[in-house]
Amino acid sequence: MSRAHSPRKGTRASSGITSLPRTPASVIPLLQQIQEAEGFISEEAVEWVARHTGSPVSVVYGVATFYSQFRLKRPGKHTIRVCEGTACHVLGSGTVLERLTEELGIQMGETTDDGLFTLESVRCLGCCSLAPAVMIDDKTHGRVTQDSILKILETYREGQS
Repeated sequence: MSRAHSPRKGTRASSGITSLPRTPASVIPLLQQIQEAEGFISEEAVEWVARHTGSPVSVVYGVATFYSQFRLKRPGKHTIRVCEGTACHVLGSGTVLERLTEELGIQMGETTDDGLFTLESVRCLGCCSLAPAVMIDDKTHGRVTQDSILKILETYREGQS
């Protein structure tokens, strides 16, 4: 089996495969391991999981698309999560999101052509006192405005964050 069709050798996913039964019950854990190791579930990985578990490709694909935890596209280097919880919404997360889509030229769930940013919406980041909040990778930015989000993006473009 080639690397393109299985998790990379030496990753958590590849080492965990031997401990999982080669049955349809292993589809979700395999997809989780592959995504953890690779960052997303490729078409090749879906086909490999199907062969490995004896499941139809359509079933594996159905599982991968049903659960929101799985990504079917390679994410950008930086993932931007805009909080759309009540406090953030009331305090302007919608206008911040509009500015982001305009500046980046992408919509929610898409990745910029240069592969630098992926834009996502989340229901709550759990930091209402900082509303509106945006999380980029593991760093939370609070009280974000249309202008400040552009300055924040620039630090990521310059590789400072």
